[in-house]
Amino acid sequence: MRLYLIALQFLTIIPLPFTVRCEERDLGRSMAFFPAVGLTLGLLAMGLNYLLAPLLPRSVTDLLLLALLAGLTGALHLDGLADVFDGLAARGGRDRFLAVMKDSRCGPVGAAALAFFLLLKYQALLAIPDSQKSAALLLVPLLGRYAQVQCTVGATRARNDGLGAAFIGGVGQFQLLAALGTALSCAYILFGIRGLWLCGGSCLLTWWLRRWSHRRLGGITGDIIGFCCEMTETLTLLLIVALRH
Repeated sequence: MRLYLIALQFLTIIPLPFTVRCEERDLGRSMAFFPAVGLTLGLLAMGLNYLLAPLLPRSVTDLLLLALLAGLTGALHLDGLADVFDGLAARGGRDRFLAVMKDSRCGPVGAAALAFFLLLKYQALLAIPDSQKSAALLLVPLLGRYAQVQCTVGATRARNDGLGAAFIGGVGQFQLLAALGTALSCAYILFGIRGLWLCGGSCLLTWWLRRWSHRRLGGITGDIIGFCCEMTETLTLLLIVALRH
């Protein structure tokens, strides 16, 4: 329970009425519960959908749901998405890429990427039928957080400072297997066999992004981990729409 609360504190801005003890390696160990935190976010989104659906048009409700998910996470992973695209736009070597990602300012390419992927996620969510919407709201943030675990376990640090390095130091195969078990079981419960395809698509995308990051940067950073989460959420929404057709 303590590791779940550590994961909840890191991944969200949800306040806790008490202090949770966190040791150096607890950040990495808490990654076993990242999918559970994603499921928590999905439950909150599903609850808001239940309240708003009778009152507002579907298009407005879906926009508010995406705003809720971004707000609850403090836009942490969206920041990683923007930083990675700003790094790509810099067109320099490894050191230039890392320096741009570390800059707190958002460049025009990062801002454009944010707008594009938020709009893409919105349109994809809007295209999901009502009968599958609750399941999608649960699975999408769950797989996004599982992707963070897969991206981190066994990875190399692109730099020795930052949150990415802190997580790599404490995470191992046990956390990966625990997170994978949660992801697979929930995907199957929510979508049946199709859920396993969705989970497989998430794994393939994360594997490719991590491989690209190691070749381009020599490892991963916290921004890369957040980037993997956002890309996985977007892909999962698109696959749910595609499998429906």
